[in-house]
Amino acid sequence: MIIQDVINHLEDFAPLAYAEDFDNVGLLVGNKNAKLSGILVTLDTLESVVDEAIENNCNLIVSFHPIIFKGLKKITGKTYVERVVLKAVKHDIAIYAIHTALDNSFKGVNDVICNQLELINKKVLIPQPQTIKKLTTFVPQAEAEQLRNAIFKVGAGNIGNYSNCSFNVEGTGTYKGNEYSNPTKGLKGTAHSEKETQITITYAKHLESQVLKTLFNTHSYEEVAYEITTLENKNQHIGIGMVGELKEPMSEIDFLTYLKSKMNTSNIRHSVLLGKPIKKVAVLGGSGSFAIEKAKAAGADVFITADLKYHDFFSAENSIILADIGHYESEQFTKNLLVAHLTKKITNFAVVLSKIDTNPVKYF
Repeated sequence: MIIQDVINHLEDFAPLAYAEDFDNVGLLVGNKNAKLSGILVTLDTLESVVDEAIENNCNLIVSFHPIIFKGLKKITGKTYVERVVLKAVKHDIAIYAIHTALDNSFKGVNDVICNQLELINKKVLIPQPQTIKKLTTFVPQAEAEQLRNAIFKVGAGNIGNYSNCSFNVEGTGTYKGNEYSNPTKGLKGTAHSEKETQITITYAKHLESQVLKTLFNTHSYEEVAYEITTLENKNQHIGIGMVGELKEPMSEIDFLTYLKSKMNTSNIRHSVLLGKPIKKVAVLGGSGSFAIEKAKAAGADVFITADLKYHDFFSAENSIILADIGHYESEQFTKNLLVAHLTKKITNFAVVLSKIDTNPVKYF
């Protein structure tokens, strides 16, 4: 097995196509074709984490946060980022970051928080726009079923709880090939009419290269007629943040106590309590001030996130409780999720959960 094989498993789970534009995800350091010796999973990649990888004979570090976020103009070892990169390169250790690709996965960061809190009826808080594409193509009627099934096989045609979804219209296609053409139906230089089926299938945008490859390999025509459009429909399985419900309502104090216990945090900064029961809960791991209004619009009684500033708490406006549990604390269980996923997929290599607490924030 090589490092690229692990990357394939990670990107099936959290496609990089859904990472935020500002982010730096994927293989940041190392050779994707290097033979794998072991995998270390961490929230952050520090020098001590690279040392841990060396001790465990792991030549791939899977990190939630990217160690390289902004461009590096020099690598002299002056900063902790430069020292990490230098040490990783020196010891032939690759570093892969998954970050907002996993934030936007339905089974990712925010689903972990919901599961910790035992929430039900979970939905994406902020669906990512323009993630659904539509393919329209035209194929000889006798070949329509074969082409549809081939495209379904690579993951297209899924809508909610339904698969193999398509729309089909029969009609007549016409064309005339020039002297350089090599038509599979009809003759070059002669106008030809063909009974065709127009097939329309939707697919998630990260599947586009596979869908097109399948279309071209399966279609019999020398020149395949097709159209691709981007839809504005919301995809409730791709996006950031989640909202769910407690099985039974709790008082505010009971809920905050429950939250501290479940999220293993000793410090919660929160807005003024409203004297109302807590039932609907919105969550967003990491820095989530941008989603306050979305949480309010979703009807959440409380919004759990991190990195709220002083003035952010005024945005509660007596309609929601804002609860800042800490950046590390909100994402701490993410590495367990990655270890569980990789362990299921890779059984003949060590997948090691980092034991290092990388939280840079300490409480007195």
